[in-house]
Amino acid sequence: MKLSSTMTQTSDHGHQSGKPERSPVSSYTEWDPLEEVIVGIVDGASFPAWHLALPPVLPADQHETFRRQAGQPFPAEQVAAARAELEELVRILEGEGVTVRRPEPIPQRKPYSTLGWTSTGMYAAMPRDTLLVVGEDIIECPMAWRSRYYESLAYRPLLKEYFRKGAKWSAGPKPELTDDQFDQDWADPGDEGRTRLVVTEFEPTFDAADFLRCGRDIIAQKSNVTNEFGIEWLRRHLGDEYRIHVLEFNDAHPMHIDATIAPLAPGKILVNPQRVSEVPEIFKGWDVMAAPEPVIPDSHPLYMTSKWINMNILMLDEHRVIVERQDEPMTDAMRAFGLKPILCDFRNFNSFGGSFHCATLDVRRRGTLESYL
Repeated sequence: MKLSSTMTQTSDHGHQSGKPERSPVSSYTEWDPLEEVIVGIVDGASFPAWHLALPPVLPADQHETFRRQAGQPFPAEQVAAARAELEELVRILEGEGVTVRRPEPIPQRKPYSTLGWTSTGMYAAMPRDTLLVVGEDIIECPMAWRSRYYESLAYRPLLKEYFRKGAKWSAGPKPELTDDQFDQDWADPGDEGRTRLVVTEFEPTFDAADFLRCGRDIIAQKSNVTNEFGIEWLRRHLGDEYRIHVLEFNDAHPMHIDATIAPLAPGKILVNPQRVSEVPEIFKGWDVMAAPEPVIPDSHPLYMTSKWINMNILMLDEHRVIVERQDEPMTDAMRAFGLKPILCDFRNFNSFGGSFHCATLDVRRRGTLESYL
């Protein structure tokens, strides 16, 4: 008997194609009550293959290290220390009632090739970079670093599971990442110079971490991995339900927006005082807290980030916030702002270029699509 196209069909895995009443993926803001989250892993973490996309965002004192160590593992003791901190974060999240999921390790030092270039991988530590959740849609991002070309494969088992349970699963156009995508004449403008981005408009690329969700309004920035082409692709993909606002900041080396501004709750925002000289007009009327100066010592290695990674916090709801245990000024500031800090050691993980927001992807938050701006 021929099935009608309107009938629900069952696959050989026992999953029905009919969509359940509630998607397993649903997140509209950075602050609605967190129910399920992906936490990254540092297994196999390796220095990325050297490429001209790296100098625009790496700390100047790390360039030679990355050139020399390209394709080699990060120091084992640092990986172990970061892994222990990730496990502490998992315990804290589960203790707060959050379901935690993890990606699968994939080989990071195995060379791979396209038609135009060869590279090795880096890690699967930062799900916030490679996947973007907007509502019930979980989107694989077309990332600009060749070393992150296959990073989303670590999350494929989860993506397939979420899709089978009713989530929408999308992917940006897989980029070629040929030399045309990068400014071959890029030169460092210096901290006081005019921002010069290394990515061109040859094809759309973006990292999820260049976007922040405030319900119907999504805050974005152009950066050394996110171009106008990528932002426009996302705008058309999401449709008229959402408004993307592209902001500019005092950052000569932009890559990822979540150490520049951080919406904490409706009407509350954390800003980087060095990069945000004037609160963007769309946040007028919000309570603004300038992030306290970072207290990470100069002796602590930061391979891929500035000390302002201390701003990279994670909201569990409008009141609870996860903060690095040793960052006492940030802890005090959050309390003064009416929030409840939950402390977690994470300084060793910071060495790899991220903190709590980067290391997590909020798959499901309890909330609905609303306007806050």
